[in-house]
Amino acid sequence: MVQNEMFRVDQFAADGVILLADATGDARGAVHTRPEVVEFILDLVGWKTGEIQRHFRFLEPSAGHADFLAPAVHRLLESLPNAALAELEPMILAVEVNAHAIAICRSRVEALVVASGRSQREARQLSWAWVRHADFLTLPLESNFSHVVGNPPYVRLEALPKPLLRLYRGLWSSLYDRADLYVAFIQKSLGLLRPEGRVGFICADRWMRNRYGKILRRQVSDGFHLEVNVDFTNCPAFLTEVDAYPSVFTIRRGAGSSTLTSRRPEISRPFLRELAVRLTQEGAAPDVSVSEGVVRGEDPWVLEQTSAFQVLRALEGTLPSLEDAGCTVGIGVATGADAVFVGSELDLDVEPSRRLPLLMTDDIRTGQVLWSGRWVLNTFEEDGRLANLAQYPRFKRYIDEHAAVLRARNVAIRNPGSWYRTIDRIHPWLTAAPKLLIPDIKGSAHVVVEEGRYYPHHNLYYVLPGKWPVQALATVMRSRIAYQFVALYCPPLRGGFLRFQAQYLRRIRLPQWADLDDDIQGELSRAEPGEILDDAVRRAFRLSEADWRALEVVTPSFS
Repeated sequence: MVQNEMFRVDQFAADGVILLADATGDARGAVHTRPEVVEFILDLVGWKTGEIQRHFRFLEPSAGHADFLAPAVHRLLESLPNAALAELEPMILAVEVNAHAIAICRSRVEALVVASGRSQREARQLSWAWVRHADFLTLPLESNFSHVVGNPPYVRLEALPKPLLRLYRGLWSSLYDRADLYVAFIQKSLGLLRPEGRVGFICADRWMRNRYGKILRRQVSDGFHLEVNVDFTNCPAFLTEVDAYPSVFTIRRGAGSSTLTSRRPEISRPFLRELAVRLTQEGAAPDVSVSEGVVRGEDPWVLEQTSAFQVLRALEGTLPSLEDAGCTVGIGVATGADAVFVGSELDLDVEPSRRLPLLMTDDIRTGQVLWSGRWVLNTFEEDGRLANLAQYPRFKRYIDEHAAVLRARNVAIRNPGSWYRTIDRIHPWLTAAPKLLIPDIKGSAHVVVEEGRYYPHHNLYYVLPGKWPVQALATVMRSRIAYQFVALYCPPLRGGFLRFQAQYLRRIRLPQWADLDDDIQGELSRAEPGEILDDAVRRAFRLSEADWRALEVVTPSFS
């Protein structure tokens, strides 16, 4: 269920109106959308000249300089030229937190109203009724909007003033993990829709797949329908270049199962006008695809349902996940102060029990383990307790020498009684465990076997093989199956790179080792380091040759 936003605004000592009213555009996440893309989104949600009815209610949650508001007002005035002011006033609401932007919005609205033939007095009355200086995320509103349209601000939460961040997190459950601010704008906008109302946004698409988007995806699954998604990756949708991959989507409050998708459209008014028609009517079109069942609880959304997707979905229905098959996926240690905690044996003059050999990304760059001689301080005992400094004189001396740096860390401020701990607890037994090591960002499945001598650093993910022989599991993890599972769920990075993070590695399906035929077990177990055994892996997953070829859509290189 989407949250009800009928709270009292006077309970807030300081919201965005106070803390962001004079902020720069960059600080507010302001990015201006191209006019032709704005017109495209208005067409998609049905806010079209000649089709706007008096019971419609239009909302722009982050008005900026009226990029969406101005054309929306123009369409309304053309559709209802003779409507009374009392009819027009409740039909549009644009909210903006920045004082300078508010002035621009009201000026543009007034000019449009005057140009439509109304008086300056009427223009001023409508501009003040339609444009509100407020913080959208704290503004009490009734759930009565038929159209919510815009480009919500793209702001990382850590960039917000601390009081504002605490306030927003307390109000919006979607601000989970490392979510960006636009996620809360989507959450609130969905909650403000009347039945059959639509949200149409252009924004970063990471929430559709990332871990931080799972709460919002669950809410979309409960009572809403993803009607349209258009991938604008590498398309000039904005007036300035942005790092995030944007998409345009429409979500309706109501039921449905089919999602119409398109990719990388031509940015021109004629093309986008025709594309909007194809995306809002039944019938086949060469540049429009139909995807079924995209929204499934909190699962990541898969919008390109290729033949590889069909094979992977079938495997999801018949095989356990990596961890359900007995493997363990984790990440190496984050210390919070590598300059203190990581160094050579000579640098770390402590008792031998207080350091472990550390493996970093550079140490496995060639595909083999070539240890550089770095160690990590272990601030924990085997049972998880923090090591007692009094019991280790050399360790105590070293820690005391670096006390100023260690006490200044956030983890130390939050836990003053254990100020010298690493951020993550170290588990010494992991050093001796045979494991697979996988760097975070790579263009291929870079999987290295570590026989059980080193502790991984936080830029390495590890997989403990469970009942699988570690070399056999490495062969599977280097295969196209593992790569395609990660590619299916991971938002792509520039240059075709993927993030081989735990959340995506856990999506990989794996047969139980005991269920494999003896000959397949033998082939996989005898694999040489880096050897690719396509046929053995294919037979282990019981795939036909046609299905195996379907997974070759993106073939990783294993160098």
